[in-house]
Amino acid sequence: MGVNLSTSIGKVQLKNPVLVASGTFGHAKEFERFMDLRRLGAIVTKTITVKPRLGNPPQRIVETPSGMLNAIGLQNPGVEGFITDKLPYLRKIGVPLFVSVMGYSTAEIAEVVGRLESEGGIDGYELNLSCPNVSYAAKVGSVSHARMFAHDPELVRQAVSACRAVTSRTLIAKLGPDVSDIGLIAEAAESAGADAIALINTFVAMVVDVERRVPVLANKTGGLSGPCVRPIAVRLTWEAKKRVRIPVIGIGGIRNAKDALEFLIVGACAVQVGTANFMNPAAPIEVLEGLEKHLKQRKIPALTDVIGSLKDRA
Repeated sequence: MGVNLSTSIGKVQLKNPVLVASGTFGHAKEFERFMDLRRLGAIVTKTITVKPRLGNPPQRIVETPSGMLNAIGLQNPGVEGFITDKLPYLRKIGVPLFVSVMGYSTAEIAEVVGRLESEGGIDGYELNLSCPNVSYAAKVGSVSHARMFAHDPELVRQAVSACRAVTSRTLIAKLGPDVSDIGLIAEAAESAGADAIALINTFVAMVVDVERRVPVLANKTGGLSGPCVRPIAVRLTWEAKKRVRIPVIGIGGIRNAKDALEFLIVGACAVQVGTANFMNPAAPIEVLEGLEKHLKQRKIPALTDVIGSLKDRA
């Protein structure tokens, strides 16, 4: 029995729901010896900014029980460097490509999207509105804020609207977990023209060296990811999907098909594999093969029969 694993994100049709998360897969070339990249549902690049960034000083990564903290700080070659050095390879892979973009203001994030618009081989953009390792400068009315876009529905609305004005390609708004009402933030993105929501980004967290009594990370705090965040990510995906009509992409601690199925059952149309890539470079393909096996064993003909199939307990 064959199964249909296809799904869609905005205008983009995917042959399967397994994507790789921004910042965990380099620019794909680093993983070509571990898997056939053409089997992926889509690729999300490292986040790109207007100008190159060296990122934060080391130490930038530390393991924790069932997870890790990172404070890389969006190291990247800048939009021009990306176009020259990274995009040609990514175009050749043959799977949908979403470029993760970020700006320190509404105008800057729209500038990155606008510059990429003239380049072929890009299917859409994931707007990184929620990285915990950098500060954003944005305005609500006449008041300036040094904070994440994703902490304020008005800032989300401004950022998505500005990008929507310069592109007809698929826009994904990547949101963070540390808000009191994820549905409100998701609704703001939807109303501004986002085609999909991706969540979650990492949690702001801290690890202390108890002998030296100093933070382990040079940045003091970093973004917590991995299996420890998955139950929270599943809950937030479920809550967001109840509030918006657009697709939701689930992210957070996915290591195998069972993990991915939790997100799909609560309503995610696709998933992104992130931290698991550092421990097991073949993880995305193992998740994909596990999903196919699960559907075949249960004689479920299509992924769409699983998406949003959560039942109430009797």
